[in-house]
Amino acid sequence: MGLILPQLSIKHLQSHPTQQTMGDSTWQQQLVQPALYRILDANLDRVREGLRIIEEWCRFGLDHPEFTDECKSLRQELAGWHRAEYRSARNTVGDVGTGLTHEKEALRGDIGDVLQANFCRVQEALRVLEEYGKVQDPAMGEACKQMRYRVYSLESSLLAHDRHNKLQSATLYLVTSPANNIFNTVEAALQGGLQLVQYRDKESEDTVRLQTAAKLSELCHDYGALFLMNDRVDLALAVNADGVHLGQQDIPISLARQILGPNRIIGRSTTNPEELSLAIQEGADYVGVGPVNETPTKPGKAAAGLDYVRHAAANCPVPWFAIGGIDAENVNSVVDAGARRVAVVRSLMQAEQPTLTTQYFLAQLNQPNMPKRASQAVHTVDAI
Repeated sequence: MGLILPQLSIKHLQSHPTQQTMGDSTWQQQLVQPALYRILDANLDRVREGLRIIEEWCRFGLDHPEFTDECKSLRQELAGWHRAEYRSARNTVGDVGTGLTHEKEALRGDIGDVLQANFCRVQEALRVLEEYGKVQDPAMGEACKQMRYRVYSLESSLLAHDRHNKLQSATLYLVTSPANNIFNTVEAALQGGLQLVQYRDKESEDTVRLQTAAKLSELCHDYGALFLMNDRVDLALAVNADGVHLGQQDIPISLARQILGPNRIIGRSTTNPEELSLAIQEGADYVGVGPVNETPTKPGKAAAGLDYVRHAAANCPVPWFAIGGIDAENVNSVVDAGARRVAVVRSLMQAEQPTLTTQYFLAQLNQPNMPKRASQAVHTVDAI
């Protein structure tokens, strides 16, 4: 395929017929090299600027030394490729792209939008450097390719870190039950401060569950809350859920991790100390502890009682949620037994005022003198 020349070069060829041979490398170099240098210069700047924006949040927003160091390392490596001749070719005044913009560039809804926009910017610019770098220096092309993969990994690790931070801070967990007003109820609870939602529906057809899950996932993410699927790893992937919750009869955690990857959350139901210990060994990110009381959600399942809550409070190193018949009348007894997180179904799904009910639960769970394991107070999830 022949070289696609700028319009100016056609006039040049007409006035210099001896240089019309495409094999004339000197002429090609004179014509193409300034443009190539400008492309490399512009995209090196884009990558380094985008990385600096990401780095600032990792440093000051997350206080995360490893993420900060990775951003800094990438910037320094790129600086080694930013040669003086690339900078000298810069022509900001004559750049036809400086006046181009898009209305979305002026809008950033939150920090997540800032990070996402700059990750996209960095990844696109690294791809440009990879392709045009091959022309200038094959080693540069390869280096930018490897850096692009590192940026993908950094983005995934940041997302996982954000998810696990939200999981650590979540104290109230809504597990849905089928309802005609499910979207209104969930949104009302989110407006009250709900941080974590699991979509549970054992009855509907897959097409209905897929549609409902997609809407709930979007709704939760709009409010900055986590969204998990019950049982169905495939649907969790399809709707970009933050993870999945598995019962004792569901697939092994290791298989779910293999399918979902390392960055999504996987929870496991447990009903006794043995199941709790096994879930922790298998790598559950959190566990359900219950049922504290008998509940129609689990018909025929004997209550584990408050003794199991006390056991989890003393022995569980990962986030855990007491679950099973917990309501506004008995939540304080569960808290007194050592729970700092609870999961509810009917208490919110059947509440006349889900927003106020959510706020009440959160007020009981977020009291400063609540019982807490010393290890949980400092426990953090290593998402790297």
